[in-house]
Amino acid sequence: MKILLTNDDGYKAPNIQSLFKKLSKEHDVWIIAPENNCSGMSAAISFLKETEIRQVEDRVFAVDGTPADCTYFGLLGIVDFEFDMVVSGINHGANIGTDVIYSGTVGAAVGGRKLKYPPLALSVASYETINMDFIVNKTIEIINLVASLPKEYVGKVINVNFPDLPEKEYKGMKVTALAQRGIPSKPIEISSTDNIKKYRYNLSGKPIQEDHLTDALAIQDGYISMTVLDYGLDQTPLREGLKNYINE
Repeated sequence: MKILLTNDDGYKAPNIQSLFKKLSKEHDVWIIAPENNCSGMSAAISFLKETEIRQVEDRVFAVDGTPADCTYFGLLGIVDFEFDMVVSGINHGANIGTDVIYSGTVGAAVGGRKLKYPPLALSVASYETINMDFIVNKTIEIINLVASLPKEYVGKVINVNFPDLPEKEYKGMKVTALAQRGIPSKPIEISSTDNIKKYRYNLSGKPIQEDHLTDALAIQDGYISMTVLDYGLDQTPLREGLKNYINE
């Protein structure tokens, strides 16, 4: 299987490098990933500007652009063959609940929805992953699983989150819903002058307790979370209902 491997942490990030080395033993894998960290870029593209792409080594390209740029140029410009799947990650830090709206990891995966197999967005709930070998091995199992799914999953994105646990503490895998989050924390003021203030984002809102299994709850309980993301954005029932409010 020909796999485009990307992320939003940058091509040098330890997690993508670990996955590249192990996954390349089973599949034809190409890293096409950002030159630098692009976390929080969602599916933004570098529209109306030049994008520099540098070949670092054989099958490794660094893109001076967004995660979504990497997928776009990888699928349509860099190579002369078709990829079978886009794999984005393994991200440093979880992408649960409404994080998927802002996640560059998920944004990069979105561009692979029209390929032979559904794209994967992969994240681990740790910024310094301890159990990388186990997580990489489970990732390869999941990639092979997703490649075996029926055709109705093509066009979706499979969002996977790992707890950073050793194999002996791993509970299993759960199919989950996206968690809902509360109100985010206030931005942190970094510095201030007479007329200019500098801020940075603070933590996302805490996951809300719900009466069904969510990705946040699964991770908390020691399970791998797998969520199907549907980007069919046209909400037919609401569209039909809206007609009742239009008098023209």
